[in-house]
Amino acid sequence: MSERPPDLRHDWKRALPVLAGPTLTLREPRESDLSSLIDLLSTADATRFAIEDDRAEVAALTLIERARQDREKGTAFTYVAVTNGTEQLVGAFQVRALDPSFEIAEWEGTLLPSVRGTNTFIEAARLLGSFAFGTVGANRLEARVLLHNGRANGALRKLGAVQEGVLRRAIRRQHAYYDQVLWSLLKDDWSEHWVTTAARVH
Repeated sequence: MSERPPDLRHDWKRALPVLAGPTLTLREPRESDLSSLIDLLSTADATRFAIEDDRAEVAALTLIERARQDREKGTAFTYVAVTNGTEQLVGAFQVRALDPSFEIAEWEGTLLPSVRGTNTFIEAARLLGSFAFGTVGANRLEARVLLHNGRANGALRKLGAVQEGVLRRAIRRQHAYYDQVLWSLLKDDWSEHWVTTAARVH
């Protein structure tokens, strides 16, 4: 079991730290990621990160531009996950504040189909959760996942998330509405998942 890292209160609004795991590195998206993000967001079931435009090109550009703006305002932080060594971009994640103090937040992410079913999500989620709880100061993280997405719901359960209910027809995809499962993770429940979040800045 990893010990909880010290709360360093890194000034993440000024510069988002790089988070390093055994096989992945998480960093803020940049302009050179544009083509990789277009590929990622072109996946049929990719998370849109609250971007209304359905075009992957526009969504990717908006994600890059908005990541810095939201981070500077302290309302959200966005990471892309790249594989160590090859630097292949395999996923994107965002944590958005649901209150002014960032004690309650919502997170979401999307992965390339080629890495789904591997340990990629769990590794990235442990880095994100440890950073959100230990450095940013969040107390509760919420996630909303499509009811029929068994793999994502199973991964959240593996992290110790608690299913709080089903949000009926809570999201529209093209011309249909779908149910979502509401999950929560609390700082007090994160004890088995703490990992050190590197304080180096990219």
